[in-house]
Formats: sequence, structure tokens, C-alpha cells
Amino acid sequence: MQITSDALSLDYPKVEGEIIRFIQQVVSGARANGTVVGLSGGIDSSVVGALCVRALGKEKVVGILMPASHTPKKDMEDARILAEGWGVKTFEVRIDPIFSTLVTALPLRGDDKIAKANAKARIRMIINYFFANRLGMVVAGTGDRSEDQIGYFTKWGDGGVDFLPIAHLYKTQVRRLGAHLGLPRGVVEKPSSPQLWAGHKATDEIPVDYDALDLVLYGLLDARLPPREVARQTAVDLEVVEEVLRRHRESAHKRSYPPMLGTW
Repeated sequence: MQITSDALSLDYPKVEGEIIRFIQQVVSGARANGTVVGLSGGIDSSVVGALCVRALGKEKVVGILMPASHTPKKDMEDARILAEGWGVKTFEVRIDPIFSTLVTALPLRGDDKIAKANAKARIRMIINYFFANRLGMVVAGTGDRSEDQIGYFTKWGDGGVDFLPIAHLYKTQVRRLGAHLGLPRGVVEKPSSPQLWAGHKATDEIPVDYDALDLVLYGLLDARLPPREVARQTAVDLEVVEEVLRRHRESAHKRSYPPMLGTW
């Protein structure tokens, strides 16, 4: 037996309906005026934006664009075009001045790329919540299951949200849902990247490309197979499968509340 992309097949009209109802329930339950979505021009935020508009209507969705100096112009163009097509109101906030002020005020010096990258993600979280608070809205998260399950997000950064509409879907499934929703092919097929520094690509930081990662995660988490069997059924090196499992286990703290005395 082999684990192939067929294992990730879903009924996408049904998935769309389920997510739309979920978004409506969250916003209604919070008695919010709508939802804020950070739009990057990538597949995840584009899918979430499209679903929020379908769930709530364009008047109850606000898109926040937060480019940095190294953000590809094409990404912001894609985000603007989508938002304009949806008819939603947008705000654009450049994060460079905020980031520069922050790092200048901090006492530690040195070029720690990861610390700075995480600070940028957390600045974007703060901006999302500023608008959400001012507008009486909730913040929609844009994380998918592939990244969530290996901890490939910034704790209290892009992980700091009120609800996660697509966190149950692997990246492969999010792309297929995006195609179902009619998103432009260039967005659906665009390589994923947090764009936290110039030339930043997700594939430089994850153990294997998303197509293979999703099959490995499916084997480990859904089929509950041991690593050696996952490696055999996916044709992915055992060392890579074990690295994915290690990242999944070590990032568990990112997917839960902080430990408290009495529950630890």
C-alpha cells in the first residue's frame, strides 16, 4: 500500500460550506461586527479572505496589508487585486518604521535573524488586533494544518488569532480549495513563504516540500503509522519522516495554552 495525494481528497463544496458556517458561528458567538484578515497575497490568507467574504458579506470583512521593505511587490499586488474584487475595505500599514523603532529601543544588539523575523510576525499580530479592537471585530487566522503541526509559525505572531478557519486542512488541500473558490492560478500555485526577510522561502526551512510533507503528516497523524512504515508508503527518507515527527512533538507547546501549576 502507498500513501498518495488521493488520500488528501475532499468534497470541496462541502468543505466550503462547513467553513462558512464555522466562520458565521464564531463571529455571531463573539457578537462581533465582522472579522479582520491579514492579507499577504499568499494562498492561505487568500482562501481565508474569500471564505470570510462568502460567510459574512463584504461589509463585515476588513483586509489588512502589512508589507515590509523586502515584501515582493507581486504579493501586495495580488492581495490588493483580490480585496478589490471582493469589495472589502482595506488598510495598508508598512511595518518597517515600527520594527526599526522596536529593535533600536531594545538593549540587545546583534543580527539574530530568527528573533527579528519573529518580531515582525508579532508586529503584524499587534496591527491586526489594533484594527479588530477599533472596529469591534475578531481576527481570522490564516494558518494551515501542514504548518501548524510542525510548528512553522510564530508563537503569538501569526499564531495569535481568534479563530482558525483552515487549520484542519493540509497545504495541498488549501490549494485545492483555493482552486475550487476560483482564486487566480498564480495565487493558488504561488510558492509559500512567510516573507520575513529578503528571499525567504518556506521550503528553505521545512524538512521536505509541501506535497511530501502533507503525505508524511497524513501517515503519522491520520493513519497513525509508525515512522518506518510512513517512509515506506510515501517514499520519503526515514530521516525526513523522523524529523517531521520530532518537529511535531517539540512544537506541541505552540498549539496549547501555557502550562499551569496543577495541570502540568
